[in-house]
Amino acid sequence: MVFQGSSAAISHTGKVRSNNQDSGYAGSNLFVVADGMGGHAGGDVASSIAVHRLEAVDQPFATTSEGERVLRETIADTATDLIDTVRVRPELAGMGTTVSALLMIDDYAVIAHIGDSRIYLYRDDALTQITTDHTFVQRLVDSGRITPEEARYHPRRSVLMRVLGDMDADPEVDTFIMPTQPGDRWLLCSDGLSGVVDDAHTAKALAQGFAPGRTADVLLKQALDGGAPDNVTIVIVDVGGQHPIFSGTPTIVGSASTPKGIEVPAARPGRTSWLHPVRQAANEPSHFEPAAEFLEELIEEDRRRARRRRIGWIVGSVVILGMLAAALFFGYQWTQTRYFVGADEDTVVIYQGIQQNIGPITLSTPVEDTGIALADLPTYQQNAVERTISAGSLEQAREVVERLSPAGETQ
Repeated sequence: MVFQGSSAAISHTGKVRSNNQDSGYAGSNLFVVADGMGGHAGGDVASSIAVHRLEAVDQPFATTSEGERVLRETIADTATDLIDTVRVRPELAGMGTTVSALLMIDDYAVIAHIGDSRIYLYRDDALTQITTDHTFVQRLVDSGRITPEEARYHPRRSVLMRVLGDMDADPEVDTFIMPTQPGDRWLLCSDGLSGVVDDAHTAKALAQGFAPGRTADVLLKQALDGGAPDNVTIVIVDVGGQHPIFSGTPTIVGSASTPKGIEVPAARPGRTSWLHPVRQAANEPSHFEPAAEFLEELIEEDRRRARRRRIGWIVGSVVILGMLAAALFFGYQWTQTRYFVGADEDTVVIYQGIQQNIGPITLSTPVEDTGIALADLPTYQQNAVERTISAGSLEQAREVVERLSPAGETQ
């Protein structure tokens, strides 16, 4: 059964890189995002090979188990293609690509995934990340050592633990089957989108209900507005829905959309790198797959970073607490330079401090009981004393008392 729904695919170089190493595919039943790596040439070739090899899977399948098997085997064949390509063209050694593929079969989605491109499902006003990133920082998140928010800005967030490359003929690919339903919106994207646009803004764009093409444009604009330091590839798939049913030629975007995507550009003169260091950095691999021994170094580095964060937090807390204690101390000292005249039950009393209290803490103490009965004062003076009368010093407070005394009133 041919998938009933609509889709769109879009890919952009971004604002920093000079070439597009991503590839995307939106067909009749199959939808793919591949994010290549391996420098200026290798990433283009790897993602192009992956998409063109997977294109053969874009067909109806009798069962989901058959579709899952074919999808897994085709990705393994892609790894063999990459190895064979490097054997013929050794200048491409080290190239690789992520693959996130969605195969629609009846009311089910068959998913295959390796790397850090992502597949999301927007259903019932909620966005859910369906795939798990095969990255170093995701391992840290899974082990509870960092939070998902910390992972977004971790300096090693691009270190891949699994990738489809030229070193492993039997890659470990996640495959699983999920039921889908009319109204579902599926989003496949490279980390050029997910690394810049957070889930809240992604969900808001998907919730607007625009056709897949327009929704992809909205998400791409958000990535570009966020700086787009990497290539951005987006594939959106609507199950059923109000938009026209997809039909016609599959959409291929990114490096796979042109034969140039599988050609090796000529090497640049050395002076180009010196004159344009930013452009040179833009052509370097966006991901890094570590060797086994390097992983231990990364883990130890993260432990050191965690210790530095902990020490920094403790030192910062001590400094803040010290500053707060100093502010309270000097603030209290200042209050004790002030005086006021008030009432203590039935007599007039001179207090040192200020009238206000901080919770249970009293900021004033009685220093002189004048012996003047509050009842002996005229009514307006009784009210003034009960409201308290401020004084800048003990002498000024005593002068206030002299003016309040009954004897003073009769003179």
